[in-house]
Formats: sequence, C-alpha cells, structure tokens
Amino acid sequence: MHDYNKQRLMRNGFTIIELLVAIAIIGLLIALLLPAVQQARAAARKTQCANNLKQLGLATHSFHDTHDAFPPARLILNVPRSAGNDLGTLVGLDEPTWLVRLLPFIEQSALHAQWDEYLTYGLNPKSARQHALPIFLCPERHSVDNAVVNDETVTITAPCGCPAGTQTVPGGAVADYASNHGDLSPGAISQPTDFYWGGNGTGVIISSRPFGDESGIERNWQDKIRIADVTDGTSNTFLIGENHVLGTWKNKTPFNGPAYLGRHLTNYSRIAGPGVPLGHHQNDIRAGSYSFGSSHSGYVQFTMADGSVRAISSSINTRLLGHLANRHDGETVGDF
Repeated sequence: MHDYNKQRLMRNGFTIIELLVAIAIIGLLIALLLPAVQQARAAARKTQCANNLKQLGLATHSFHDTHDAFPPARLILNVPRSAGNDLGTLVGLDEPTWLVRLLPFIEQSALHAQWDEYLTYGLNPKSARQHALPIFLCPERHSVDNAVVNDETVTITAPCGCPAGTQTVPGGAVADYASNHGDLSPGAISQPTDFYWGGNGTGVIISSRPFGDESGIERNWQDKIRIADVTDGTSNTFLIGENHVLGTWKNKTPFNGPAYLGRHLTNYSRIAGPGVPLGHHQNDIRAGSYSFGSSHSGYVQFTMADGSVRAISSSINTRLLGHLANRHDGETVGDF
C-alpha cells in the first residue's frame, strides 16, 4: 500500500518531457496570436490617424465658415528674394503656418493666444513653437514625447535642384499631416510662376501673398481659396494628407522639421502627381520631401476637400494622383 501511494503521488507532477511540450504549445499559441495582436494595434493606429484627419477637416471647414476661405499654408511674396536679403528676416516668409491658424478650431484657443500669426516665427514664444499636439501626429510615427526638434543647421536644395545654401532653422514641434499645395504644373524652375510662391499653388491650402511688400504687411492675405474655387469637386480633391518622411529624416528638415515655421514648405505642405509619387514606405527614396506618404503599410490617408477621409493606395497612378491634387484642372476622376 505504501509503494502504491508513493507512485500515485509521483504521477501528480509533470515530467520534463511534458513540461517541454507544454512550453512549446504555449510558444506556438503566442506565435499565432502575435500577428493578430499586431494587426489589431495597426488597425487602431489607422483609426486614430483617420480620426485626426477627420477632425482637421472639420476644423478647416470651420475656419472657412469664419473667414470665407481656407487658411493659407503660409504667407510669402510671389517673387524670389533679393540678393543679400536674409531668408530669416524677409517679410512674408517666416510667419507661422496654417496649423497655427487652425488652433482655435481644434479647441486650442489658449495656445493660439500665445501666437501672433503676422510676426516672424522666431519672435513668437518658444513654449508655443515647441508645443506638440496629438491631433497633428500619426500614432504610427510619433507621440507628443518625440515630436519636437531643436535648432538645426541644414543644407537646403530648392525644388529646381539648385542649392539654396546652409541655414540655421529654429526648432519647434513637428507634424505628420500636410496641406495639399497642388501639383507641379506651375513649375519648379526658380521662376516667379513656380508653385511654391504666393498664389501659384493648384491645391486647396496653398502659399498666399500678404497684402503689402518687403517693408511691411497687413493682417490679411490675398489668393484666398474658397470652396467655390475647387471646381473639380470637393470629393475629388485632396485637402490634407500624411507626409512622406524617410526613416533617417524623422524630426529633421526638409522632411519633418518644425511644422509651425513658414520658411520650409515641406514641413507642413506637400504636392502630388507626375514626378511626385506617394511614398510606398519610410525607406522609399523614389519619393522626395515634397511627396505625401505614411508609416502605414500600402496606403496613405487623406482628408478630401469635402471633409471625408479616404485611404489611397500608395501604388496609385501618378497622373490620377495629380488630378486629385489639382483643384481646377478640369479632370474629374470619379471612383478611384
């Protein structure tokens, strides 16, 4: 009887083989569940990103209702700067961007009160310049804890490929969303007609000219884009999209520098179409700093000019992409 009880007690434990089998099964279950967990998290980040874009679309329309126009991407004169005129002091170039103008419409009136929209960026409070907001950030790429860049010295290349010199860029908060400035059709060859000068953009939130000249500007702007100016249809025209950022350029100009600073267009606005494809992924070197893109897999999310949000395949034909970026080229795209 004693030997029988002893053997029964011994059978109540696990053998080493049984323990190893149990561990293997648990490991297999974790391996099977992990992709599902990752997909669920990616879906949650996509949803949050889409919600950010939706809220920005609503805020932009509220701005339009208040000011009878979409916000200007920045204020800039429509002529190249004169020789010897420092980029950092040129009137109508360094003012805050459309993201600052949108603050009262995203429940950030207190932050907006710290800004003067017609004062040079660097003269606005540092606390305002470095205030990152979750609504401007895609959770696939940034959190508010890693969305601020310090002062940086950068070498700038103009869209024409011409070197624009080395500049010290004042730091500030970054953003993962950019306004649609249009396509390349106005040109990018260092002419007053180029897309990046005031009033030349074919998009919806574009660089606009201030009233005034280099000696001073009024607190208003020209080249106002209204809903009626989106003649190709608001459901067929981009308003805001995710910006392409090469992995090594995160939180750096020109891909991802301070988004409230009007000096460098690519930090807060992008273009699209032939010659400017969507970025397929964060290491896609085909797409440049003027491209839209995302950290999602296979698609880029956009707010359309009617306020709806759509996920666009990163493999979309660039000709079709250009029609979606141009508000008035006469080409309506239908289903895409």
